[in-house]
Amino acid sequence: MDPKSRGPEEFSHADDTVGVAGAHAEPGAGPQRPPRDKEPATADFGQRAAGLARTVQLVAGDFLLTVNPVDGSEIENCPPGRIPARAERRDPVERSEHERAARPPLPPGLMTPAPALLERKEERARLVRLLGRGRSVRVTGPAGSGRSALLDTVAGDCAELAPDGVVRLSGHRRSPTDLLHELYATVFDAPLHRPDRATLLDRVHEIGAVVVLDDLEFGGATLEELLLATPECAYLLAATPDVQAPHTDSHVEEVFLSGLGRGASLELLEQAVDRPLTDEEANWAGDLWFESEGLPLRFVQAGALLRQRDRLRGEGTSVDPYGFPVDEPAEASVFSGEGRDIALPTLGEGAAPAALLASRLSEAARDTLRFAVALGGEVPHQAHLPALVGDTHADASLGELLDSGLLSPVGARYRLAAGVLTQLENSGYATGAGELAHTAARHYTWWTGHPSVTPERAATEADGVLASMSALLPGDGPDHPAAAVELARTAAPVFAAGLHWGAWERALRVGSEAARLTGEVAEEAYFHHELGVLALCNGGLDRARAELEASIGLRGALSDKRGTVAGRRALALVEDRSGGPLPGGRTPLTPMTPLTPMGDEPPGPRHEELQSPPMGTPSAVVTAQLPDAGGALITRRDIPVGAAMPKARRALFGGAKRNLVAAGAGALLAAVLGTVVTLGATSNHDGDGQGDDVTQQQSATDGDGDGGPDADPDDPSGSAAPGHHKSGGPVSPSRPGATGKPGASGQPLPGTSATPSGPGASGHPSPGSSKPGSSKPSTPGRPTRPGTPSSPAAGSPTQSKSPTDTPSTPSAPASPSGGGGTSPSDKPPPVSPASSSPTSTVPAGPTPPTTSTTTSAP
Repeated sequence: MDPKSRGPEEFSHADDTVGVAGAHAEPGAGPQRPPRDKEPATADFGQRAAGLARTVQLVAGDFLLTVNPVDGSEIENCPPGRIPARAERRDPVERSEHERAARPPLPPGLMTPAPALLERKEERARLVRLLGRGRSVRVTGPAGSGRSALLDTVAGDCAELAPDGVVRLSGHRRSPTDLLHELYATVFDAPLHRPDRATLLDRVHEIGAVVVLDDLEFGGATLEELLLATPECAYLLAATPDVQAPHTDSHVEEVFLSGLGRGASLELLEQAVDRPLTDEEANWAGDLWFESEGLPLRFVQAGALLRQRDRLRGEGTSVDPYGFPVDEPAEASVFSGEGRDIALPTLGEGAAPAALLASRLSEAARDTLRFAVALGGEVPHQAHLPALVGDTHADASLGELLDSGLLSPVGARYRLAAGVLTQLENSGYATGAGELAHTAARHYTWWTGHPSVTPERAATEADGVLASMSALLPGDGPDHPAAAVELARTAAPVFAAGLHWGAWERALRVGSEAARLTGEVAEEAYFHHELGVLALCNGGLDRARAELEASIGLRGALSDKRGTVAGRRALALVEDRSGGPLPGGRTPLTPMTPLTPMGDEPPGPRHEELQSPPMGTPSAVVTAQLPDAGGALITRRDIPVGAAMPKARRALFGGAKRNLVAAGAGALLAAVLGTVVTLGATSNHDGDGQGDDVTQQQSATDGDGDGGPDADPDDPSGSAAPGHHKSGGPVSPSRPGATGKPGASGQPLPGTSATPSGPGASGHPSPGSSKPGSSKPSTPGRPTRPGTPSSPAAGSPTQSKSPTDTPSTPSAPASPSGGGGTSPSDKPPPVSPASSSPTSTVPAGPTPPTTSTTTSAP
């Protein structure tokens, strides 16, 4: 019996359902086998089943970057054990394999042999000679002049000139930094490692190679930066005349390419059709040479037109379903008047042949051209054509397009040749371009997220993916921006893992814009986070801080805790790398000064604490002393009076826990300060400067005869304000009445009480008012101002207290000569010397006799 089958061996079990998921299983059967996922084979691309997210860890500089497509990439300082060793050079075999992978794939089917290089022997020899001397050369010529063919030929001649061989790069939509990283990855074997700027410049400085750089898009100072970074390399550059020229002091030789002569153009046309030209065809080719100025691309396309004409002239009138000709009558000649005598194209069709060439191609080839027009000239890889077009043999259409001269190689892919995109758009191939771009975006979303697609494989087709993504903004349909968001969300982490960070940044920016249009806040926060991580890896700290703060704010509004934590970790690295004050004057948060006993110096602020909230650091310091806190100091920082409130205060509760703690501490300090102010206002700080005993006197009133603040200056009693002459001057201790003896003004007589008198003490109005209605009743229990004691009013009853009574309000003990003194235990805390007066001021003149009434305190 078969151990993997429960049935007998002599029977077929193709229809058995045992062990298949979803089918009925017998009791006791083993684990069921899950069904295989059916991948879509047509343009109807469904969503892939949810699974584990593919995370990739790579080293970027001194950071360890974990590409997480769910919550956002996580970045941290690379542990010492994860730092890769110094990358080794590739050997010649590895370099050839790497170069072969960077070349565009050959389409299936038979191809027309490439034409020979005509009238370029002088330029070819000069380029080889200059490169052998270590000089860099730039080949300048119009589009279609044969620059790429010349570069390929010269690269083969210089294969043995440099120790690192020949390195082929494409400058199409590449920056100098992208080119330096591609050069580094070509020469050195460093998987999952992207060096920082310093390490990159140090390693590429050692490379000695002939770098063939086609489709260059920059010049001037930018090109000079690339040349200075690689002094041991000789560059063979190719650019169009509209690209900025190199600096005059860069020592880059210029070689200009012009069109072919009349004889060379006719020879190229004969090679394309593989037969001699007729007189009519030769005359037509001469007119085309004059019209196109001898550009080789025009004669390659003209050769394709003549080959199509030959096929149309030799076709039979009838073919069977398999494409084979059916036997025809003998009188049906191929040159008869039945439509097979095809005329030559017009001069206009020869100068712009794209529409005519496309009309004679297969349906799959024409659909491929429509997709290329929708993607801005980018031709999808031949492996995607069957799914996009819906034809299982659509991959063969790439060979038709190449044979017709409608495509040209760019790096590892193909693009529409120069001028073809405009010609096809004018011929109606741009109709329905939005829907075709949407179809391509859905396909690329499925393809880039498939587990079988490696990041390196996806990075080679980044331009096609980005073209389909960009074509959906703003989009013709309502679901186009959403499709762009989904594609960017899927492709961006794949580009990051494939170390194609130029494509990673472009995908993030397109996705961020699409998410803003659709209102998907969570996706927009993800793109901001990734842009911040990318800027941090590239050393742009200001941009990284702005992107990460935007991401944290959006995720905080969505209560995305995991995403917020990832953003805060990255932001902490930014602050650690910046090492200075934050923009807008923000500084690290200064903690509250700890409680310190009196007489000790409070410790200075610790500068290694967390950063301050966006509102900034308080500048003013308020220090208060609590009577019941054991002489402790409480320090609070506050905003100075008159200073404008920063606008960033609104961001205090932006989700940061440290901001909430700071706000709570501020509220607590405000409450403590209010308590301190209240206690200070009700405390008694008056004294007469004689020892530790302080005498409390009656407050100045308007109705008594001692002369209050509102006393009448015409009062015949001659009373004045306490401590002042009638003329308003202060009384010095040497003046009469200021001797401090018993009976003098300001001191109680023997047998009298030192308790306050007046309406607040006896409950009756004072009988000695000089001006009725002008007096103000004194506040009960209100202490007098320190250093300004006043004498009781004449004729007002006084109230003496028992020594055992406790005053209801804080009061100072009486002098030893008066009655009603207090024990030492009832003394208030000693008053600071700054608040006590060294002398006591008394009113001028003798004190009128008073009547004492002694009562018991209730």
